[in-house]
Amino acid sequence: MALRVKALESLLVEKGLVDPAALDAIVDHFEHKVGPRNGAKVVARAWSDPAYRERLREDATAAIAELGFSGAQGEHMVAVENGPGVHNLVVCTLCSCYPWPVLGLPPVWYKSSPYRSRAVIDPRGVLAEFGTELPADTEIRVWDSTAEVRYLVIPERPSGTDELGEAELAALVTRDGMIGTARL
Repeated sequence: MALRVKALESLLVEKGLVDPAALDAIVDHFEHKVGPRNGAKVVARAWSDPAYRERLREDATAAIAELGFSGAQGEHMVAVENGPGVHNLVVCTLCSCYPWPVLGLPPVWYKSSPYRSRAVIDPRGVLAEFGTELPADTEIRVWDSTAEVRYLVIPERPSGTDELGEAELAALVTRDGMIGTARL
């Protein structure tokens, strides 16, 4: 696949249809300015700032925008929070609606038909396939993203992190944790 992409890119550049600098800028944008790092900063702020956490619960779109993260695919955000006895899982059953401003590009598995259908039918089984085993009495809530609303899971803060600053906390947060397929 990588060779195909490179060959296509080379052909488009050679024919003058694509500017290599523009491609580099786009890739840089999604790798360094958009993506899971943004969501990790949101989660870390929620973990360390109770007032921000409350704003995130009340109006996730506005709270996320406070940190400078907004745009297409993130216009209407809802934050759902994992806690003792409850675990949240996000899926888009119709297509692959995904909060690009906070999670970047969606993983291939998120867009796959098996994930999209099984996450609703057998969420505990799907989580187990990701290596996420939950106690039998843990309630699993499945949130179906749509073109209108996208979800961000606020994972439980790992124990023993009370002394960490926001940057250190953000480093602990994973994309899969913010989708709900992993625990931290």
